[in-house]
Amino acid sequence: MELDMQSPGALEISRRDLLVASAATVTVASTASLSHAQTNAPAASQSTNVSFTVNGERRELELDNRTTLLDALREHLHLTGTKKGCDHGQCGACTVLIDGRRVNSCLTLAVMHEGDSITTIEGLGQPDSLHPMQAAFAKHDGFQCGYCTPGQICSSIAMLEEITANIPSHVTADLLAPSEVTAAEIRERMSGNICRCGAYSNIVEAITEVAGRKA
Repeated sequence: MELDMQSPGALEISRRDLLVASAATVTVASTASLSHAQTNAPAASQSTNVSFTVNGERRELELDNRTTLLDALREHLHLTGTKKGCDHGQCGACTVLIDGRRVNSCLTLAVMHEGDSITTIEGLGQPDSLHPMQAAFAKHDGFQCGYCTPGQICSSIAMLEEITANIPSHVTADLLAPSEVTAAEIRERMSGNICRCGAYSNIVEAITEVAGRKA
């Protein structure tokens, strides 16, 4: 039968059929392309084997690539002395030593530390053989509630090494003179470690005592 192009009904059906057919074609083509891409795309690995030395012991872990060093230490190695405070790198409770440098372990991924040497509070001393900084914190009541203390102690040890190496801070007056352990230097260099108990004066006294022993 010959199509009457002057018939509004015929024109309406033709347009509808054209739109439906076009949409179906696009859908089939898109689905086929997506299926082909998914079939041929290699599966992305979400975990990595990482090995590092923690407190003198070689440790090997298979970790989700998104695992922070803090969670690797606490949840996988069960070294819970390192504390999770703000989890944003603002309080310093999670501070550990990596190759002698102080690092906020909540801000770095574990897989970034392949082959590194990591020291946590557990690796500094034991109850019957405290590290000098641990003993000084206990003597001067610099720990109080104790939650921030692991990060404070790790940070203070690295801070004294920085001063010994003549690395200046923002309050260092003479960049050419040997760095000195002063209350101002200690407070500036420890400003990334927050004590919610407010034991700052005791912490300064503890660090000053250890610095005197080193001198």
